[in-house]
Amino acid sequence: MNTIIRIPQKLRNELWWLVVQVDFDYSRITIADHETNDDEITIWLEDKHDFKNSLDECLRLNISLKQFARLIKEEGLNSYESTQMHAKKKFLYKTRVMINEAIGWYINDASPVEQGWAREALLKQLLTQLVETEIFAI
Repeated sequence: MNTIIRIPQKLRNELWWLVVQVDFDYSRITIADHETNDDEITIWLEDKHDFKNSLDECLRLNISLKQFARLIKEEGLNSYESTQMHAKKKFLYKTRVMINEAIGWYINDASPVEQGWAREALLKQLLTQLVETEIFAI
């Protein structure tokens, strides 16, 4: 099991409550809003079938930017595959070209759609880890 994001027990319990609330249909969990500061990214989660009137009613998750950066790198969101020519030996090879450091890419280079993909990858990773942690704990 590859743990990218540390999930404190209190947050794990709140996520399980949300999973139970959506009848284990993970596709119903959506990001209602998000915010980024110097230390963390905050996402608010809600049930697509039960939209809330305010963010105070949503589940608030604070994830450190260090953990978010690790996810962006692992998912390859801040890079692309390219073919390059070796400078001296003149042969072609495939490599990943980094666009920018993970958080720099997210804030400065990523389009709004790409930022959304990064946040969705974060949500998917959180839910996957939640389920895997419980399965391996049994």
